[in-house]
Amino acid sequence: MKSVVIHSAKDLRIEDRLTEVPGAGQVEVRVAAGGICGSDLHYYNHGGFGSIRLKEPMVLGHEVAGHITQLGEGVTGLRLGQLVAVSPSRPCHGCTYCSESMYNQCLDMRFYGSAMSFPHIQGAFREVLVTDATQCAPADGLSAGEAAAAEPLAVCLHSARRAGDILGKRVLVTGCGPIGLLCILVARLSGAAEIVATDLSDFTLRIAKQNGADNTVNVGQTPERMTAYGANKGYFDVHFECTGVPQALADGIAALRPGGTVVQLGLGGDMRVPVQTMTTKELQFKGSFRFHEEFFTGVELMRRNLIDVKSLITHTVALEDSESGFQLASDRNKAVKVQIAF
Repeated sequence: MKSVVIHSAKDLRIEDRLTEVPGAGQVEVRVAAGGICGSDLHYYNHGGFGSIRLKEPMVLGHEVAGHITQLGEGVTGLRLGQLVAVSPSRPCHGCTYCSESMYNQCLDMRFYGSAMSFPHIQGAFREVLVTDATQCAPADGLSAGEAAAAEPLAVCLHSARRAGDILGKRVLVTGCGPIGLLCILVARLSGAAEIVATDLSDFTLRIAKQNGADNTVNVGQTPERMTAYGANKGYFDVHFECTGVPQALADGIAALRPGGTVVQLGLGGDMRVPVQTMTTKELQFKGSFRFHEEFFTGVELMRRNLIDVKSLITHTVALEDSESGFQLASDRNKAVKVQIAF
C-alpha cells in the first residue's frame, strides 16, 4: 500500500509499506481522506518541533477517515463499508493518568504520526489502515473530508472544556488557522456573546468572519486596534491562544479583564509570560493538550449539523500530489485545511 513518509525536512516520499491484517478487536479501514495538520507541517518543513526531532522515516498523518473493509474477530457495532472517523488517540489504559481518566496525559500514548517516542509511532497517511475498533467513530451522513476534520475539532472541544462556562462571555481567539477557526465555531456553539479573532492573514480572517467571529483584527497591519481592548483593565473573559507566539499571548493577557482565563493551545516552544500582569489581574492560565473522548462528541456534533467544517476545507489534493499539498498548507494566505484524497 502507498504511504506518505517523511525522512527529513523537505524530504517527503510516497512509499509502499506492508499491509497489516486486523486482529481481534481491530478493523481494516481503506482511508479516503486525510487532513494535513500543523504538526505534519513541522515535520515536513523543519524535521520536527522543539526538542522533538525525526530519528527515522515516519508515516505522517493523524486526521483520517475511511471505509471499513474488514472486521476483526469480536468487533461489533461497526459494519463493512461504513464510513468512520479514526481517532489517533490510543492510550494504554494502564498508567496512573489513565486510571484517573486523564487519557490525553497517558504515559504510553500511541498517537498516530508522532516522533515523541522512539521507535516513532507511524501515522495514518496510508491507503489501508488497521486500527482498534474502539478508535472508530461512525460517520454516517458525513463526507470523508468532514469526518477527517474530527481530530482538530476534538482539540478545540477539549480546549472549551478547559475554559469552563463560555455562555455570555466575550472571547478572544488569537490565530485563525484550522484550530483557531474551529475554536470560533465551538465558542459560538457554547453561547459566547462576542468573539474577536486576530491573525496576520486577511484570507483567514475573512473565513473567521464567515464562521462566527463578530470582529477581526489583522495584528500585522493594525496592531494598535488591540490597545483599545486593554482599557479599564481589559475586555475579554476568555482567550484561546492558538499560535504559540509570545506576542499573541502577551496581547491576549493585556486584553483580558480581571478574573479572565487563558487557554493555551498553540505549541510554539517555551514563551515568556507576563506573570506580574497575570497576578495582579488574577488571571487563570490553562494548558490544553490533545483530547480523548471529545473525538466522538465532535463527530456527533457534525452529524447533527451543529458544527459545519466544510468551509474550512479549502483544498484537496491527490495522494500522488501530497508534497504540493504540504507546500500549499504551509501558505496561510492561500489555504486553511488541505486534505489528501487517498
